[in-house]
Amino acid sequence: MKTPLSGKSLTELTEFVKELGLPSYRAKQIHSWIYAKWAKSFEEMTDLPAYLRVKLEEVAQISPLKLAHKQVSRDGTRKYLFELPDGKFVESVLMSFNDRESLSACVSTQVGCAVGCTFCATGFLGFTRNLTAQEIVDQIMCIQRESGKRVSNVVYMGQGEPLLNVEEVIASIHLISQSVGIGCRHLTVSTSGIIPGIKRLAKEGLPIVLALSLHTPDRKTREEIVPVSKKYPLPELMQTLSDYAEATKRRVTIEYVLLAGVNDSDEQGKALAQLVRNVPCMVNLIPYNPTETPDGITPYKRPTMKAQQRFKHLAEMTGKTVTIRLERGTDIDAACGQLHNAFSK
Repeated sequence: MKTPLSGKSLTELTEFVKELGLPSYRAKQIHSWIYAKWAKSFEEMTDLPAYLRVKLEEVAQISPLKLAHKQVSRDGTRKYLFELPDGKFVESVLMSFNDRESLSACVSTQVGCAVGCTFCATGFLGFTRNLTAQEIVDQIMCIQRESGKRVSNVVYMGQGEPLLNVEEVIASIHLISQSVGIGCRHLTVSTSGIIPGIKRLAKEGLPIVLALSLHTPDRKTREEIVPVSKKYPLPELMQTLSDYAEATKRRVTIEYVLLAGVNDSDEQGKALAQLVRNVPCMVNLIPYNPTETPDGITPYKRPTMKAQQRFKHLAEMTGKTVTIRLERGTDIDAACGQLHNAFSK
C-alpha cells in the first residue's frame, strides 16, 4: 500500500525519506511542494531528480483522500464528498463571501456523529469512526488543490463532534498552523458541549476560537434537541466556558440554531441574554436550515425574518454582540446541519 504524504508533518516526512535512505533535506522539499505549492503529483516536484520522482510514485501518493463528488452552489459555495482509505465518506465545504476576500473551509472530524442533535442531518448517519489528524488536514489541502484558492480560515463544523476526537483535533491544529500556514486565530472548533474536551483544549493553550452549540438557554429543551447535554449540565458547562475564556484570554462564540416555536420565544431570548452575561462571548444566531429525517420528515421550521430580528434584539439585552449568520450553500445541502453524504449512496 502506498504511503499518503499530504497531511503529514515535516517530522513525519523526514522519517519517511530516511526510511527510503534519502537525506533529510528531501523532506523539506516534499513538504514545500505539498503545502506551499499544492502539488497534485510527484512529477510536478521538479527540484527532485527524475529517479526520485519515479521512486516516490512507486511507494507513495499525495493524498489519502479521494474526491468522490463535488457540488457548487449558486452562491459559490463548494461541497466536497471525500472517500477515505477504508471506503468511508465525509463531507467538507469551501465558503466564500462577497464582502471579504478570505475563504473558509469547513472540515469534518468524524465519520458520522454520535451526538444526535435533532436538527442535524449528520446525526442521522450514526457514528462510525474518528478521523486521523492527517485526514482532517488533507481535507484543506484537497480543497486548495481542487479549487486553486488559498484557504485562510478553518472551521471544525463539518461532520462529527470535534471534542469527542480531541487528541487528533489538537494534532491537526498544530499541523495546520505549522505546515499549512493558517494561524490558530483563524481556526474555530465547534462543540456541542463536551466538558472534558473543552478542558483539554484549555490545557493546550491554543489561541483558537471555541464555539459552543448552545441552541437553548433552558435545560429541558436542550436535552430534547441536543441529547448529549444530559451528561453535561448547563451550569457546569457555562462555568467551563468562563474558565476556558479566562485561561486562553479568548472570547468564545455561542452558536444558537433558531427553530420556530421551539427555542425562539421572547422568554428564551431574555433567558439567553442572562445565561451568557458573565461569559466573555459573542452570540451567533443560525436560522434553521431544512433537513430531512431518514423517513423524509422535516422536523422543524425556520423563524420568519421578523422573529429572527426580535430574538436578536432580546439576546442583546446584556450588551453582547449578537449576529445572524449569513446563509451559504443551502441549495446544495452544504449549510449548517445539512451534511449527510447524500451522494455516497
